[in-house]
Amino acid sequence: MSRPDSTTRMNDAAARLRAVGLRPTKQRIALADLLFGGGDRHFTAEQLHADALAARKRVSLATVYNTLHQFVGAGLLREISVAQGRSWFDTNTGTHHHFYHVDHGELRDIPGGGVTVASLPSAPEGTQIERIDVVVRIRNAPRQAAD
Repeated sequence: MSRPDSTTRMNDAAARLRAVGLRPTKQRIALADLLFGGGDRHFTAEQLHADALAARKRVSLATVYNTLHQFVGAGLLREISVAQGRSWFDTNTGTHHHFYHVDHGELRDIPGGGVTVASLPSAPEGTQIERIDVVVRIRNAPRQAAD
């Protein structure tokens, strides 16, 4: 199956933005096209900025960050904090969790049923639990010395 032409993709991106109440600006449409045109993916703001530059989309890194946070607020993306000051973004907003490979800086999905939480504390008065996000940090196992 062939990929839709650029006009169709841009129209689809604009419609997606309007559906969640975001004004379809040129920069938002360009970034939405990069994000949602090819299936689910994990990425950092810096990776998306590099993708935009490679696609000849002129957007600043600050615009990328602002747009990503607007998309998160509108429910188009999930933000996954893997370390203080280090966030990844996920186009898959369905129920699932993540492995974060510390050595490679890579995020991978864990299917929603792949993690079971046996017990949760009660939410503070006047609040309710919205979602549980589990990030399992992994790293390469140490190599065994040869005998």
